[in-house]
Amino acid sequence: MLKGEIYNANYDPELLRERMECKIKCQRYNTLQYDAAERQALLRSIIADCGENVTVEPSFWCDYGYNIHLGENFYSNHNLVILDGAPVTFGKNVFVAPNCGFYTAGHPLNAKERNEGLEYARPITVGDDVWFGAGAQVMPGVTIGSNVVIGGGSVVVKDIPDNSVAVGNPCRVMKKL
Repeated sequence: MLKGEIYNANYDPELLRERMECKIKCQRYNTLQYDAAERQALLRSIIADCGENVTVEPSFWCDYGYNIHLGENFYSNHNLVILDGAPVTFGKNVFVAPNCGFYTAGHPLNAKERNEGLEYARPITVGDDVWFGAGAQVMPGVTIGSNVVIGGGSVVVKDIPDNSVAVGNPCRVMKKL
């Protein structure tokens, strides 16, 4: 999985166990009464690497947690989904509006392989000083540069360079900053 090769996501006992453990923690996080210290402790038990001043509003879901890296001053509003079969790395000062998703998983075009539970994962990398508008979706293998704004509702399927405003489906650079 971490090598970017085809792997069995649906029938591998170790991956199933790891995902279930992570989902249980996410469910607990999402139903936790507001207690800032307890929320931070639980979030840091889910996510492998959190910088200082990290806030993730519930609800939050991920697959493994150990492939997620959040830089300093990361903020996500409600309904964040990160499917982290491969590393998902966020730089400093990243702001994520509600209902955004970051998906590293992809599936073979061949139906037989898909039906066998095979998939692949490609890393997602986000630079510093990035803002994602509500409902933005980022697909496998995408790199988003620093000082970027991704417009609400965008579907990011290709890399976005530094100093850009990008919007749409598929997401395209509309303006240089």
